[in-house]
Amino acid sequence: SCFSNPFYGNKLSDYFLMAVIRNYSSNDKSGIIVDAGTGIRKLGKELMKSGKKKVNVIFTHAHWDHLMGFPFFAPLYRRETALNLYGCPFAQASIKDILSKSMSPPTFPVDLKDVHATISYYGACTEQFTIGPVTVTPILLSHPNQGIGYKFVEEGKSFVFLTDNELTYKHPGGRDYPEYLEFSANADLLIHDSEYTREEYRATKGWGHSTFEDSLRLAMEAHVRQFGLFHHNQDRTDAALDGIVETCKNTIDDHHAALHCFAVSAGTEIPL
Repeated sequence: SCFSNPFYGNKLSDYFLMAVIRNYSSNDKSGIIVDAGTGIRKLGKELMKSGKKKVNVIFTHAHWDHLMGFPFFAPLYRRETALNLYGCPFAQASIKDILSKSMSPPTFPVDLKDVHATISYYGACTEQFTIGPVTVTPILLSHPNQGIGYKFVEEGKSFVFLTDNELTYKHPGGRDYPEYLEFSANADLLIHDSEYTREEYRATKGWGHSTFEDSLRLAMEAHVRQFGLFHHNQDRTDAALDGIVETCKNTIDDHHAALHCFAVSAGTEIPL
């Protein structure tokens, strides 16, 4: 399996959030898409060219930066597409209702009910489930309006995806730090919200995002093998992000930890 980010641009801002898990070892090549930021538009075109007819999308939560690309996902408008949508609705009535709001006049000219794809909806709130050969385990995130993080396991390899998660502030429904530590333990890859510096966090505590120092601490204490800083502050330059990565690497060296750390960027692909 591998994790990848098919986005435009360089380092990712919070308006481009999307992850793709592709399986190369089984006959099920449909893959799993996590969230629908603007990058899903480019991915949709690639899927159309490849002729893939089965598409799986998991949503972490209903904030706009994780949904805004969905109406522009080309496979939606192809009759041959079988689209499986997974997510937890929280305050909303259903995943269908959440997506329908983004495709309602006057904000978009095509209603969700009028797309050509065959869409199936599945809850993904608390119980472990499978998509093809991949076992998916959800965990509640600490984030305003709530959200879900996921652990993906296949053939002994594990990938933990915790976007929009505030490790040092417990929002309603969120979990305590030890639970995220246990959830991430010994993962082959951890991608975690790392939006702020400690200085920035003084003014943004309670907004639902972590400092890179706190997410690095989680990665080291969980003994993960690879750690990707994610959900970058949209005002952060690539040079500033490179500086953050260097700071993380120095911290890792100081603790003699066996951890590969990097900032997730457009086109990043990580084989497991």
